[in-house]
Amino acid sequence: MSRQQHSLKSWNTFGLNAHASHISVANSVEELCRCWQQSTQQNEPVLLLGEGSNVLFLEDFSGQVIINRIKGINVEETSDAWCLHVGAGENWHQLVETTLKQNLAGLENLALIPGCAGSAPIQNIGAYGVELEQVCEYVDIVSLGDGTCQRLTASECQFGYRDSVFKHRYAEGYAIVAVGLRLAKHWKPVLSYGDLRNLDPLTVSPQQVFDAVCHMRRSKLPDPKVTGNAGSFFKNPLVSADLAAALQIKYPDIPQYPQEGGTVKLAAGWLIDQCALKGFRLGGAAVHQQQALVLINAEDASGQDIVDLARTVRQRVAEKFNVWLEPEVRFIAAQGETDAVEVIA
Repeated sequence: MSRQQHSLKSWNTFGLNAHASHISVANSVEELCRCWQQSTQQNEPVLLLGEGSNVLFLEDFSGQVIINRIKGINVEETSDAWCLHVGAGENWHQLVETTLKQNLAGLENLALIPGCAGSAPIQNIGAYGVELEQVCEYVDIVSLGDGTCQRLTASECQFGYRDSVFKHRYAEGYAIVAVGLRLAKHWKPVLSYGDLRNLDPLTVSPQQVFDAVCHMRRSKLPDPKVTGNAGSFFKNPLVSADLAAALQIKYPDIPQYPQEGGTVKLAAGWLIDQCALKGFRLGGAAVHQQQALVLINAEDASGQDIVDLARTVRQRVAEKFNVWLEPEVRFIAAQGETDAVEVIA
């Protein structure tokens, strides 16, 4: 376990130069609990991070940041599936690559999603027609106060669109330490989005799906190692069927995805694009030129620059479409996570 006095710049993919009182890297459940307990005993804020790919630091963090680096990938075989037990600190994209090399298909649509495996259930990550809940069997968590571990089944995780029980009941005082995935041996390609529609479902291979997903993401999403960003900044909004129908009359080419329960998902990137905001800049922050859903650190942006830009984007979209976007990115203030919608309202 290392303990450092460091800038948080290398620990958030926005590349914002916020600071923390101290940073600890935990390689085991015991270290994770020990760090957390030290902070609570000293009455200081504590923040758990994987790779910082879905956070926006609004200011310096006045406590300890703990980096979860619990590793390990174990694979067990059943008659109809491969069952993976994955440490929370494993890099998600490397996990996808590893499974494909071992001819274990099922994660290829989720390639190049930044972050760690332990962050995946929190957001119920998804892309190109697949969400984590479709392959998740369980999530192992630890109560940081006493070190008690428990296993939650997929149904107990209460997965929703970019939502889970880990944003609610288990948001404070708990950490995800491992994720259980079940990849069915009978593979069915999911080819319902983007360029994947051009692939032949009868002959396509998991590797071809993976390659197509990587090509699509790389062609429109900036590499955070080059340009600071946190991927998709806003959630795709869910609206009523009535509003969706009204918008379709006014904008016949608006992408719409009907959901269970009668709501309709809209494409946030399309809405922003229609407001002519690609390339729009405020301070050091900008809307990405290729993908309007991504806000970038164009030049030494502060957290406030990103907030100001997000607020402007949200207001422009609301004025044009009567749809209020909500951030997908977690907003971190001095004492911990804060309500992102309230910040940009």
